This record gives sequence, C-alpha cells and structure tokens, in this order.
Amino acid sequence: MTQPAPKHSARDNILDCAETLFARRGFAGIGLSEVAEASGLAKASLFHHFRSKAQLYAAVTSRILARIDDALTRTLAEGGTPSQRLERWIDLIIDELAAHPAHARLLLRSLFEDDEVSGELPEEQEADARLRRIIGAGGRLLREGMAAGEFRAASVPHTLQTLIGAIVYHFASGEFGDELLGRPVFSAVEVRRRKTELKTLLRHGLMTTPGTTRGRKN
Repeated sequence: MTQPAPKHSARDNILDCAETLFARRGFAGIGLSEVAEASGLAKASLFHHFRSKAQLYAAVTSRILARIDDALTRTLAEGGTPSQRLERWIDLIIDELAAHPAHARLLLRSLFEDDEVSGELPEEQEADARLRRIIGAGGRLLREGMAAGEFRAASVPHTLQTLIGAIVYHFASGEFGDELLGRPVFSAVEVRRRKTELKTLLRHGLMTTPGTTRGRKN
C-alpha cells in the first residue's frame, strides 16, 4: 500500500515563501508582513514560528544546506575512489541546485549578507555547521586524493573556492547565464552539460595522469 505523502506544515509553507522572496530581493528587501501575506497567514501567526526576520532568514538557509548535506552524506557513503566520490559530490550539489532554482541565488546572497545576522541564533549555528560539513567533505576528498596520488598537489582552499564558485554562481546567474549559454541555465540539457564541463575541467586540471609531475601544495 502506498504511504501518503507527508503533510506540508505551516512552518514549511512559511519557509517556502520566504525562500522565494529572499532569493529574489535579499534580506533587506523583504519584510515579515510580506512573508506572512505570501504564506496566507496573519503576521501574529508567523511570529508563532519565527520571532524575527533574522531567525527566518537563517532557518531558510539552514534548510537548504541541510538538504544538500544529508544527500551528500548518503551518496558519499556509497564508497569509491576519491575521484569518484568527488565527482559525486559535484553531481549531487548541481542536482540539488538545479532542482530548486531559488537555492543558488539565496546561498550566494547569504555570503554577502552575513553581517545582517548575529551568529547567535540556533538556526544560524545550524546553517554554519551544515556548511562546514559540506565544505569539509569536499576538502577531505581533495586531501585524500592528493595523498593517494589521484590528484596533483594543489591548494585545497583555493580548489574549493573554485568549485563553489563554478557551481553556485552558475545557477545564481539568472538572465545573464541564460544569455551567455543561449539556453536556460536550468534546462535539463544545460544541467547535464554543466556536470560534464566541470568534471572535464577537473580531470585535466586536478587529476593526475601517468608522467604528471607533482607540484608543491600550499
């Protein structure tokens, strides 16, 4: 017998609406009254779930990162070589961002709007912990691959910056990205192409081949 789908809670509905609004106009551009109206709630009802805009913003970001982190944990547990797992790390993040068009833009905005929040709320701390897990998993794969000789010696922080920028910015680029590609960034063919292009770049720029001279990592 098919199990019924989980009921969408009022809290999830608020987060869904806030996610779309924050992605479009950022932290400063959205008021709680607008989120309440979009959610079909009175402002007092919204305050029952979130006491401040900062708490709501952090909860939205934390939920996005939790989805990615949980999915990464499952896919990396399947094993494989460092290069195989790194490629799955890339594929998974691309799939998550491609499936939720607001996510990349909101995550990119959150990097520039961290001064809008104090860092003291549980939701902010959860978001930070999730982000560290995601980045930490990528860093460990790079170090493991370098130690095994699969990857050339390189700066792990710089390589992670390159990967994050190449994935998140791409899906946050909006009309500019569509125009540059000549096709919507979120179209299935371009999502597949993004995976191929990024992994090809890695294979030529990071992964070693017989006779490759290893450099010194920083």
